[in-house]
Amino acid sequence: MKSNKRVIVIGSGFAGLASASLLAREGYDVTILEKNDQAGGRARKWSKDGFVFDMGPSWYWMPDVFENFFNLFGKKVSDYYDLIRLDPSYRVYFGEKEGFVDIPADMAELEALFESIEPGSSKGLKEFLRQAAYKYEVGMRDYVFRPSHNIFEFLDLRLIRESFRIQMFSSMSKHVRKYFSNPKLIKILEFPVLFLGATPQNTPALYSMMNHADLTLGTWFPKGGMHQIVKAMVSLAEENGVKIELNTEVKEIKVVNGTAKCALTNRGEWEADLIIANSDYRHTDQQLLSQQNRTYTSKYWEKRTMSPSSLLFYLGANKEFPQIKHHNLFFDEDFDLHAKEIYENPKWPSSPLFYVSATTRTDKSMAPDGNENLFVLIPLAPGLEDSDEKREQYYDLVMDRFENLIGEKVRPHIVLKRSYAMKDFEQDYHSFKGNAYGLANTLFQTAFFKPKLRAKKVNNLYMTGQLTVPGPGVPPSLISGQIVAQEIMKNFN
Repeated sequence: MKSNKRVIVIGSGFAGLASASLLAREGYDVTILEKNDQAGGRARKWSKDGFVFDMGPSWYWMPDVFENFFNLFGKKVSDYYDLIRLDPSYRVYFGEKEGFVDIPADMAELEALFESIEPGSSKGLKEFLRQAAYKYEVGMRDYVFRPSHNIFEFLDLRLIRESFRIQMFSSMSKHVRKYFSNPKLIKILEFPVLFLGATPQNTPALYSMMNHADLTLGTWFPKGGMHQIVKAMVSLAEENGVKIELNTEVKEIKVVNGTAKCALTNRGEWEADLIIANSDYRHTDQQLLSQQNRTYTSKYWEKRTMSPSSLLFYLGANKEFPQIKHHNLFFDEDFDLHAKEIYENPKWPSSPLFYVSATTRTDKSMAPDGNENLFVLIPLAPGLEDSDEKREQYYDLVMDRFENLIGEKVRPHIVLKRSYAMKDFEQDYHSFKGNAYGLANTLFQTAFFKPKLRAKKVNNLYMTGQLTVPGPGVPPSLISGQIVAQEIMKNFN
C-alpha cells in the first residue's frame, strides 16, 4: 500500500539520499534538509580555477554495493556515470632504500608480486583471499543488512558458527601474520583497516573482507570524480519525487509526547510524520533533542572510540607529475607508531603515514591542461587541537618526504592550496571530535553494539549513516540508508 506520510531527512550524505529515494519510490512525501550549499555530505566537491576536488571519499571499492542499489530502481550505475578500473590499483612507497610497489589489478600479477617479495607467499595469498571472499559473501549476505536492534537477531546457531568461521573474535594482526612475515606484505594487507578506527591488533579478523574488496574486486574511479556518485543519487532521488532543500540547517527536532512533530531550521519549521537523521548521530542525540528525549548520555558518547580524523590538503599544481599514480600510499615511516598515536596515545603524530591522490592521472578533466590535481591526507586522532600553525607544520613535514620519495620539487609548482581538518569537519558536519569516518569498527562497536538506528524515546525518529549500522565508509553508508528505509516500511506502512 502506498504511503503519503511526510518524511524529513536531515542531511544528504549517501545514507540520507539512499533512504529518501527508497521511501519516495513507495509514495512517501520526502524532503531532505541539507545544511550545506550542495548535497553529498562529506562527498562534496570543491572547484576553483579549473581544478575539481573530491573533498572526502576518494576510493571506490565494493562496486557491487552501488550496482545493487541502482538495480533496486531498475537502473544501472552506467546509466549515470562511467567507471574506470585502476591498474595498478595503487602504489605503496616504503622508503628511499626500499622503493615502492604497484598493486596490480590482475590476480596472476598480484601473486607474482607477493612471490617476489616473500618466496612461497603466493600460496598463502590464495588461501588468505579465499577466506576474505567467504567473509565478504557471508558478511554482505547475513550481517550488514540487519538492523542490529539487539543480540537476538544474531542468536541463531548457524550465525554463531559463522561468527567464528569469519573470525569475528580474533584480530586482524594475528590473522595476517599467520600467512605472511614480510613487513611490506603485512603493511599492504593491514592498510585498509587503518581507517576503520582501531589498530590491526584491535580490529576483528572479519575485516580481512576488505582485502577481498581491495585486491579481488578492485579499485575503481567514476569519470569526473567521486562526486559523480552524489550527482547520480541526487538525480535518482529527484526522479522519485524527493525534494532537496539546501542551506537549511536543522536546529532542533520538536518532540511532543514521544513523537517527533517537526524540524526547526534556520528557514522555519518543517512538519513531519517521520524523521530520519543522516546528520552526525551524537549531534542529533545531544544537540537536536531535548534532554528527556535523548537515547544516550553525554558520558556514553565520550566513551565511544571514534575512527580517525584527517588533515587534508587540496593542491593544484601548474605541472604534471607522471611518476606518481592515481592513489599513492606513503608507508616510509613506522606504521605501528602512527596507529598508536591515533588510537592509543592520541597526539599529533611524530612521523605520520600519509596518502596522496592524483585524480588527473586517470581523468584529465579534473584540472586545467598540463596541470595536476593533488589531494593529500594525513590520518589523525580525533579531538586534537587544530590550528593553522599545526597544519602548516605538517604540510611541510609530509611535502619534504613526498618530494624526496618522488625525486622532484612539488611546492614551487603549487598554484592553489586549501587545508581542511578537525575544525572544518566540526563546522561543516557537526562531526563529533572532528572525526572523518564515524565510529571505529572495534569488536564492541560492531553490529548490535553500535548506537541504535531507532531512537529510544522518540517513536518516529531514525538514525542512519556512519555512526550506526553497519559502519564507516561509502558502501556501508549506502547500506545504512537501505536498512532504515526497510525498517520504516515495515513499521509505518
